Amino acid sequence: MTFKAQQIFTHSNHLFNELALEIFRYQTKHNPIYSQFIELIGKDPAKIQYLHQIPFLPVELFKSHQVICENKEVAMVFESSSTTGTGVSRHFIPSLDWYNQSIVNTFEFYYGPAQDYIFLALLPGYLERQTSSLVHMTQCLMDISKDSNNGFYLNNLDALKQKLLELSASKKKILLIGVTWALLDFAEMLTTELPKNVIVMETGGMKGRKKEIIRKELHHYLAQQFGTEYIHSEYGMTELQGMAYSKGEGIFKPSPWMKILIKDLSDADTSMPIGETGRINIIDLTNYATCSFIATSDIGKVDSEGNFEVLGRIDNSDIRGCSLLAI
Repeated sequence: MTFKAQQIFTHSNHLFNELALEIFRYQTKHNPIYSQFIELIGKDPAKIQYLHQIPFLPVELFKSHQVICENKEVAMVFESSSTTGTGVSRHFIPSLDWYNQSIVNTFEFYYGPAQDYIFLALLPGYLERQTSSLVHMTQCLMDISKDSNNGFYLNNLDALKQKLLELSASKKKILLIGVTWALLDFAEMLTTELPKNVIVMETGGMKGRKKEIIRKELHHYLAQQFGTEYIHSEYGMTELQGMAYSKGEGIFKPSPWMKILIKDLSDADTSMPIGETGRINIIDLTNYATCSFIATSDIGKVDSEGNFEVLGRIDNSDIRGCSLLAI
């Protein structure tokens, strides 16, 4: 590639398309799985001139293939959790330094310096796994924060409650990040509202522990229980190095190095109009050493400013190209 990786974090908005197409050309030549996928669906990389023409690799292929560019050593392998019995996704990370830089730059794009925060994490089901990208992300932010009050909480909700009360007079902002079902457990046991300097951020996922409810209802309940105006959200995937955040209403704003395209559920070549529902496709420039073009299993829509909303999951999806790569 002719561009330097740091351009991803410093580029002007009008250069996003140029960088994305350059990364696309690089990955079609140097990522064997992505290259084979494009060939098998009958696409000619030389004819791809615009973002909406780029083929997106089905995220399911991370379960069966090592998706990484040639001549890249593997520094870390992150694995997804699996509750469906269909196996786990694996993301082979060439550089933890770059991965951590993506975490910090993305967080600070939304929230400002990580040093200004105390991070409390309620991540049971993830904390027990050594290969969780969510736990790694949170630990990375704690390492930057360097606050002695930072901490993970597995099942001791009373200790978390006590810590939050102790920090009620703190001049720092407190970010309580948790998986959805654990936050619901915490909300149910609380008898008082949280201090006003606490931001509550859910990362999604019931993992079969509780009845699935739509995000709007979830946020309304949690906000009432915690005494906060908004519930924040983090949208990330094992298969991505980037992530997106929502500061309320379940509306996610992509970072300058991420873009969301919505595709027709039955035709991966057809882009959906603004406000229409379809499959969420993600361009993540920070994934330049693996694959930057991912067709997710999520359903959503984008608005005129490029912000997006996640509306659900595609159940038992048969994404075009998955069967072709059963090798």
